[in-house]
Amino acid sequence: MKTPVYPEAAQIATSLKNARTVVILQADNPDGDSLASALALEHIMGDLGLEPYLYCGIDMPAHLKHLPGWDRVNKELPKQFDVSIIVDTSTDDLFESLKSSNQRQLIASKPCIVLDHHNVEAGIPYATVICNHPVVATGELIYELSKQLQWPLNKTAKEMLAASIMSDSLGLTSEGTGARSIHIIGELVEAGVSLAKLEALRRDLMRKSPELTRYKGELLQRVEYHSDDRIATVTIPWEEIQTYSPIYNPSVLVMDDMRLTENTDIAIAFKVYKDGKVTGKIRANYGVGIANSLAQAFGGGGHKYASGFKVTDGRPFDQVKVECIKTATELLDKLEQEATDETA
Repeated sequence: MKTPVYPEAAQIATSLKNARTVVILQADNPDGDSLASALALEHIMGDLGLEPYLYCGIDMPAHLKHLPGWDRVNKELPKQFDVSIIVDTSTDDLFESLKSSNQRQLIASKPCIVLDHHNVEAGIPYATVICNHPVVATGELIYELSKQLQWPLNKTAKEMLAASIMSDSLGLTSEGTGARSIHIIGELVEAGVSLAKLEALRRDLMRKSPELTRYKGELLQRVEYHSDDRIATVTIPWEEIQTYSPIYNPSVLVMDDMRLTENTDIAIAFKVYKDGKVTGKIRANYGVGIANSLAQAFGGGGHKYASGFKVTDGRPFDQVKVECIKTATELLDKLEQEATDETA
């Protein structure tokens, strides 16, 4: 199978040529792809003779701590570095912690490489080079770059690339999973990666305390259904964010259950923060790929089936919720009408 050739590869190599310390950044919404990609790059950069430094502006969510090395991610930038690599996002809006700590300018003052796979219009104006191609995961993009630039891939780097691809492809079952994605996993397994080992690590961390199990039950009782049950929503207030987020992401506890409800096409988990900020995590079922369009309507983005947004313009939560449900309904209606027109 023909492998892609990324035209940005030469510029990426040039940006790293004279570097010593490389900061690898994840946005303030880390997921399995972003963390695994960052950890893979940490090993790659280290084996290239550079000094990698992992950054994320928030604490790693508990459900990502099955990936060995998560505890090396720092919440502060180093005092000195030469180049930065942003993984799994092409928008500056998701680096709120950098802005609030007045460190954004530090990243903007150095060469900045963006490695992403969402294939959306870039929103990082200070980036030196943006390598953004529509593959299933950032890990897939990094794997292809490694082949093109002859970057070394030790066993741990290969494991993290596999974890990245498996995470964002939902175990190679998502619509965005291509033949090349599956080939890469095959190549990584041939190179010694054990998918069973990675899955065992993930499952061990899925065990929840009795407190979390009881809280999950409370959340499920609060799920609301709209638009003929096509839309499921749940709201998580600030007090619960404070209490449970250090242990587990509350929305992750119930999103799959919400999506599996009969007749439900899309699940939305709202979080309402103390300062009035509202965030929305969106998950859509197969064949109803409107999650990114819904998120973009509120300044966010992501995949067709997994996206998110945040609203910080002071709109009351009730207004945001009503507008979100209205927009989701319109998108679902449009999708249904298009399907009807195709069969007519």
